Amino acid sequence: MIDRQTHRQNMNKKPGARTLYDHPSDMEPLLPGEGAGPWSNLSLSLIRGAERLRGALHPKTRKLVEELVRSMNSYYSNLIEGHRTKPKDIDAAIQKDFSRNPEQRCLQIQHLAHMETQSEMEIRLPSMGAREICSVEFLCWLHEGFYRRLPAELRRIDDENGKPHEVHPGQLREAEVSVGRHMAPSCRKLGAFLKRFADFYGPLVTAEPASLVAAAAAHHRLAWIHPFLDGNGRVVRLFTHAWLVKAGVDSDGLWTISRGLARRKPDYQAALANADEKRMNDFDGRGYLSQRYLGEFCTFFLSTAVDQVEFMGELLALDGMVNRIVGYAERREFAKELPRGSALVLRELFLRGEVARGDIGRIIGASPRTAQKVTGELLRRRLVASGSPKGPLHLGFPAEAAGEYFPNLYPAGAD
Repeated sequence: MIDRQTHRQNMNKKPGARTLYDHPSDMEPLLPGEGAGPWSNLSLSLIRGAERLRGALHPKTRKLVEELVRSMNSYYSNLIEGHRTKPKDIDAAIQKDFSRNPEQRCLQIQHLAHMETQSEMEIRLPSMGAREICSVEFLCWLHEGFYRRLPAELRRIDDENGKPHEVHPGQLREAEVSVGRHMAPSCRKLGAFLKRFADFYGPLVTAEPASLVAAAAAHHRLAWIHPFLDGNGRVVRLFTHAWLVKAGVDSDGLWTISRGLARRKPDYQAALANADEKRMNDFDGRGYLSQRYLGEFCTFFLSTAVDQVEFMGELLALDGMVNRIVGYAERREFAKELPRGSALVLRELFLRGEVARGDIGRIIGASPRTAQKVTGELLRRRLVASGSPKGPLHLGFPAEAAGEYFPNLYPAGAD
């Protein structure tokens, strides 16, 4: 959902002929239906694919890729909001080197804020009960985590008259808003809607296949409630990531649903908007909203998730990863941009996760002095990294390399 753009056009408009929802029953049905549907088989496919993906890579290398995927989750989430951050700016933001260009700096700050909020959430999740992720307290905590990391100028939005409104971190909206044709529930009734949301969906956060169907439905219904003045799209996607973690299908952070949603953005927006529609006829469920369109959204969401797990499984396949890493280094060795032996070092780091500095000479068949020079150049270019001046080495993923190591995951090109 493109929150900021939507509010500039629609915030504070009178409901007119559109419905201002004021009772939690207005968001029924909360699931796409009983019995088997296309979403049931998709849930099983997602569970199987996520389990296979979980075993990819050496554990230490997997942790490094997880950090990269977290950054890409932020990149694609921002892309859904209409903001594209350049790879070099992402790289600089992670190093806390912000641009002097105000627009680029804002994008960098938002990227880093999303990454840090997700990281903080992932640290918190193991100590939380599964059903707690559906609570209003957790949703407000996510919103607060993102917005407190933004400067004051990024916590303001303008209504259709150009009047600015401040977005208070973690605070539910106190104004009526519309998103496209959908008039969100009354701000005075948000507490009741969110309580119903938590009471219904909370117990469904489990490791069972049906939980994934519920996760897809909850993704839409939370967006439909639109609890905050701004930032709802980001909160919904972070919430959904938390659900996938609790359901055990996040593959230790090796895939992101946001990539799939960003790549199919028009379809994503259309599926969200369709699921906002009222019940069409007597064959369209028994709730106020359309059961058919909710089912179609769940199918779209889960098929997108399955696609992303399969994509990452193919991307992280051992032979392909080794060939791309070695090929990248060998091309730069040939161009004399990297010292000879660099490809061997990077290959070994990928396969083993980390390597002691004293082993580099043996790996490249060179003297300790030559090995030290090779190590120093790879460290300078951030193709390898270490936790301390004498500690073991592991892979690094600077923008110039990440685009070649992980094609179609990391945005192409260093610029």
